[in-house]
Amino acid sequence: MRPDVDSLTAFCDDKLARLEAQARRRGVVDTPRLPGGRVRRHDRVLVDVSSNDALGLSFHPAVQQAARDAVSTFGTGAGGSRLVSGNHPLFAGLEEKLARHKGCAASLVVSSGYLANLGVIPALVGDGDVIVIDALAHACLMSGSRLSGARVDVVAHNDADAFAFAIDRAADDVAGRSGHVLVVTESVFSMDGDRAPLERLGAACRARGAWLLVDDAHGFLVSPDAPCTGDVATVITGTLSKATASVGGSISGPRSLIALLQSRARPFVFSTGLPPSAVAAASAAIDVAVAGGSTLMGAPLARARRLCAALDLPAPSSHIVPIVVGDERRALALMQGLIDDGFLAVAIRPPTVPAGTSRLRVSLSAAHSDDDVDALATALRRRLAVRP
Repeated sequence: MRPDVDSLTAFCDDKLARLEAQARRRGVVDTPRLPGGRVRRHDRVLVDVSSNDALGLSFHPAVQQAARDAVSTFGTGAGGSRLVSGNHPLFAGLEEKLARHKGCAASLVVSSGYLANLGVIPALVGDGDVIVIDALAHACLMSGSRLSGARVDVVAHNDADAFAFAIDRAADDVAGRSGHVLVVTESVFSMDGDRAPLERLGAACRARGAWLLVDDAHGFLVSPDAPCTGDVATVITGTLSKATASVGGSISGPRSLIALLQSRARPFVFSTGLPPSAVAAASAAIDVAVAGGSTLMGAPLARARRLCAALDLPAPSSHIVPIVVGDERRALALMQGLIDDGFLAVAIRPPTVPAGTSRLRVSLSAAHSDDDVDALATALRRRLAVRP
């Protein structure tokens, strides 16, 4: 009998060959980031239009200095989970800022946005409850929902009428057993850049006593509209790795929710706390963004609108512009063509997006100039064979 390592290697090689045949194999490429919305790849400097650093703050002097000061004062790591010995004093300040800017009573910082959703959803619902979730919700929202043990009803993307029907049905189903209904969506969807109909979802939740969870990863500090709160029981999750130019995740909501999560959210209980440098950088980034006001926070959307106008595309509702080409190989070829033109726009393929919708996901940043956007539009017109 062959050693186990041989069977494992054969299994992996077969899987990789199948992915290669589908043009879906992935791999990492060394890509050092540079100021000004640039990266270096294979000894070439490219304009990076795939980054989530929407405000360009990862190279801001105040953000970098805050990280350096935190390392000097508190060291490079948290040293343990936050419930044991890893709750350094910087957490409290960041959580207070997050709660204030998200319009919630309290916030909890965790190790990543993915873990935020894996933690909060199973802590709130389980067997006997129902989750009503958007079909294009992020993988972490789907994973958290499946892990919860609740029934998961998937609803057509951004279809407010379908959501209302599903919420009514779920509320009727759980009424006899004192169960709960949790509605799950995103403020800005990461692959399409469109926004959820939060006002209508909030009204449907209010009418049937459902809870609403909104992942605000791509909306925080760059969206003109805050997630729906008011008199709807709302939980807002998010990340510190996008507009806040750091790493980590957050959960915001009522104080009692945050207190419960400190005992029940497994990714919080059993994970080492974020390093002080990451917490300090995120906190400083929020300060810089707020000080910059609408001029800074509105810049990514303004860049996206400029690009779409140049390409005769519908006006975008966020800074994310999908260039959908359908086929995986065509998306890869388009990506390479843009690299030749000096732009890094990474091809997004299934399973990240549905089959037949491979695309370039263009994410515009405050770090990009109008000249960058205009040059990208010119390159895209040429590569897509669109006449100017």
